[in-house]
Amino acid sequence: METELNSFLARHRVVNVERRFVESGAESFWAICVDYLEGNGGGGAVHGSPGRSERKVDYKEVLSAEQFAVFAKLRELRKSVAEREAVPVYAVFTNEQLAAMVQGGVDSRSKLRSIEGIGDAKVEKYGEVFLGLLAASAPTPG
Repeated sequence: METELNSFLARHRVVNVERRFVESGAESFWAICVDYLEGNGGGGAVHGSPGRSERKVDYKEVLSAEQFAVFAKLRELRKSVAEREAVPVYAVFTNEQLAAMVQGGVDSRSKLRSIEGIGDAKVEKYGEVFLGLLAASAPTPG
């Protein structure tokens, strides 16, 4: 079953995954609900809003070495936040938003809000911790 599920997921763009534990004594089980879009998974993966046809970006090519190091730290932070809240990583911030934080020298809530797709709710929920990491990773004036 795992192989079939992985094959299915590789052929589709997963939008959301919901997991629930169904307690039924000795016959308890996990129920998994996957929301997906047809045909956008696997080798021709796309990102962003449904209907966009952009290819995945290799941020090692787009960002400088220093920027990519900060980007990698932001991704680690995003992963830990997503795991703690049991949500997909893209529900916290997308790779594109993390790259924009690094490229734009984001150092305030207003600059965070200026990034496409980041509104007041995300700034209130995640802003402080991400801005803290960005500030700690900022180059020191020399």
